[in-house]
Amino acid sequence: MKDLISWEDFSKIDIRVGTIVAVTNFPEVRNPAFKLEVDFGEEIGIKKTSAQITKLYTKEDLLGKQVTAVVNFPKKQIANFMSECLILGAVDGKDVTLLRPAQIVSNGLKIS
Repeated sequence: MKDLISWEDFSKIDIRVGTIVAVTNFPEVRNPAFKLEVDFGEEIGIKKTSAQITKLYTKEDLLGKQVTAVVNFPKKQIANFMSECLILGAVDGKDVTLLRPAQIVSNGLKIS
């Protein structure tokens, strides 16, 4: 288990629901990954990210699916690509299962 954080620390994390609107291959990285564009609604808009989720998902599986993501990280360069958010998933070795709302909700809703 990691170190305990305070409620104040947790309140700094902005986790939102978004819909994947574009998926492309990302051949420039060492580990297989997709480039994703996720629509987080009017307030935030579309953010780009990459995800090493090719073992459990195809591009067709992902398009139109809702996911949860941290949207207030600074941009991070991954190969020749700038990642703007972090999609959340349950990690089992190299298998990542995306964390998704149980029902369709509005893009941009906050997770708390």
